[in-house]
Amino acid sequence: MAKIFTIRLDPAVRKRIDRIARRKKLTSSEAARQALVAWAEREESVPTLYERLKPYIGVVRGGDPTRSTWSSRKIAKLLKERRRKSWS
Repeated sequence: MAKIFTIRLDPAVRKRIDRIARRKKLTSSEAARQALVAWAEREESVPTLYERLKPYIGVVRGGDPTRSTWSSRKIAKLLKERRRKSWS
């Protein structure tokens, strides 16, 4: 069952709604209802960031797949080698 929803409109907006309603042969309430439904549908149809990026996620290929594996150990080894070379 529909519930009553009260809003305040300035006179200019109310006149526009009344004018559109007369032209379409609707009540002012029906014209406002249709406008609110259309607005809600537009707002809800805005895709999330994930939905917008989904086609691009996981498509990049190439490079060393183990590049970040044990990176701290690789860096420590590299630093030790550099230290040994500088002492030699």
